[in-house]
Amino acid sequence: MSLSTRSVIEAMLFVAEEPIPVSEMAEVIEESQTVVADELRDYAAELDTAERGFVLRELAGGWRLFSHPEARPYLERFAATDRVTRLSKAALETLAVVAYKQPVSRGQVSEVRGVDSDRALRTLERRGLIVEIGTAPGPGQATLFGTTPLFLEKLGVRGLEELPPLADHVPPKDIVDTLERPFRPEESSTDFKS
Repeated sequence: MSLSTRSVIEAMLFVAEEPIPVSEMAEVIEESQTVVADELRDYAAELDTAERGFVLRELAGGWRLFSHPEARPYLERFAATDRVTRLSKAALETLAVVAYKQPVSRGQVSEVRGVDSDRALRTLERRGLIVEIGTAPGPGQATLFGTTPLFLEKLGVRGLEELPPLADHVPPKDIVDTLERPFRPEESSTDFKS
């Protein structure tokens, strides 16, 4: 099944984070700029006359979809809900630790991050991204956390095995050694190589 020019344009506009120039769309679609520009104008006019929740506007050298101006009060209320607010850097770091080390305890997460992670864990639990999945054996029986199906859905993966390998993000040993050198116990100047 081959998509129409309009469908491809609509898909591009849907994922765009900034206005897309006609020339770029035409190049991607392999269509003339005139055809793409005409299609965009027709689509914008169609959206203006229909009762849709979004509009198409040309600005800043390109085209982009925007929410309909009359929907603003509803969107402001929606944006204030817990589900929509973005995760903080601390919460994202905590989520990464849980995702890669699960099952993992509060103490283990805090140890990896180097700071108390209790608040970030509570936020992630409240958002439905992590859950308690058991308790650790031994003294204290710490609560263990793991990720949820919602986490997988938000990340766009079928399972944890699809997470990118951590090795792809770890620098080589010689670079790590160089970066850690200032934090090691004092060494004599003769121990350093130039």
